[in-house]
Amino acid sequence: MSGERILIVDDESDLASSCQRMLQCKGYQAAIAGNGREALEQIAQTEPNLVITDFKMPVMGGMQLLEAIKEDFPEIQVLLMTAFSTIEDAVEAMRLGAADFVPKPFTPDHLLVVVEKALAQQVLREENRYLKEQFSERYSFDNIIGKSPAMRRIFAVIEKIAATDINVLVSGASGTGKELIARSIHAHSSRAERVFVPINCGALPEHLVESEIFGHERGAFTGAIRAKTGLLETAHGGTFFLDEIGELPQTLQVKFLRVLQDGKFRRLGSTEEREVDIRLICATNQDLEAMVAEGTFREDLFYRINTFAIDIPPLKERPDDIPLMIEHAVTRYGAGAQQAVERVAPEAMRLLLQHEWQGNVRELEHAVERAVILCSEGVIQPEDLPPNVQQGVTGVAPVPAVYVDLPFKEAKARLVEEFERHYIAEVLEQCGGNISRAAIHSGIDRRSLHRLLAKYEIDAKHRTRESMERAT
Repeated sequence: MSGERILIVDDESDLASSCQRMLQCKGYQAAIAGNGREALEQIAQTEPNLVITDFKMPVMGGMQLLEAIKEDFPEIQVLLMTAFSTIEDAVEAMRLGAADFVPKPFTPDHLLVVVEKALAQQVLREENRYLKEQFSERYSFDNIIGKSPAMRRIFAVIEKIAATDINVLVSGASGTGKELIARSIHAHSSRAERVFVPINCGALPEHLVESEIFGHERGAFTGAIRAKTGLLETAHGGTFFLDEIGELPQTLQVKFLRVLQDGKFRRLGSTEEREVDIRLICATNQDLEAMVAEGTFREDLFYRINTFAIDIPPLKERPDDIPLMIEHAVTRYGAGAQQAVERVAPEAMRLLLQHEWQGNVRELEHAVERAVILCSEGVIQPEDLPPNVQQGVTGVAPVPAVYVDLPFKEAKARLVEEFERHYIAEVLEQCGGNISRAAIHSGIDRRSLHRLLAKYEIDAKHRTRESMERAT
């Protein structure tokens, strides 16, 4: 034994002394208290690893003592012993956090088994807590999880730009966590004590977006029975987050440009100019530069919001982050589950790791949340996963629904493009960004390879940096 501290609480001094001697013979540090109040005084001074308390005692009963211990010292394990317990008492004791219930009379061997089990549970909890703390320190930034080079670069960027008031454009596919990045920037800024106001430009009808952002005066339009403060005004002094800014109507792009240039705006139906002080963060899953070229997004507004750009890669480009996200999601959703979720079975983990997460982090989290609800005996099994993830068992990659809805030729062309993009990017990374080596390895002549790199906007220099970082 390693000398764990145990406190025995019982008004029967003979029984308490007998338990003390037995435990001391096994190498434990055992002390005695005659009632609950005396026990609390000793606990405050010595903080034992385990408390063994009688159920019925004068002054303060075992159940009251259990409640007091769990309120002030939640890490201490508590065993209740009694000759008068009922099933209802046992259930209530477990609900309050008792490690176990020991019926009197008991044999020394029985008590030792229960004690060892309770202390082992405490060690396991402490190890889990330590590992979670280490996990949080090493791989998370607020609620953003990742250890891949791409995510570490993003963490470093957030730390550098958060203290400034520079406008930020966060880009990335749906479900990659763009709002989390925006909230993290706000949380680390000088405006952290002020409000963070988000609005999704694509979630509202066009005729309501202007009113939501800028507010309106009474009578500004049919149904405007009273004046309304817009979200822009609400964000004064804080951070204004425009999600899916590519969906902002062009008429409002002009109005918003004035806000960025002069810090002034007018409510809908008003001639009064109002001043506003905001830090602007925008997000999009669209190619705004292409929209500028097409004339569907104002060039001057694009350069205003794109002062500093953060691009979040899709989950398929950072596979190293997937196991961390699974662990984080299991912990997060398992905390509210009816039963503790201890782990993910190896076959279920294999399916999760090999799945093509088209919906990125959001889809992964929803899959784990579903599995936590359905799993039994605390272990997530393949059958607990969504059907599209389970399909990995057959070894046949399912065709995403987005392609099934297309004509055959168009679906085939898109799948071929997807393959080309991934193949070339991976080959280039394996070759350290060296285009000549990549051409020899792939059997594609240099001129054709250059055309494909341009077509899929693959940056050879970026691949060189990324491969070097992985090597180190």
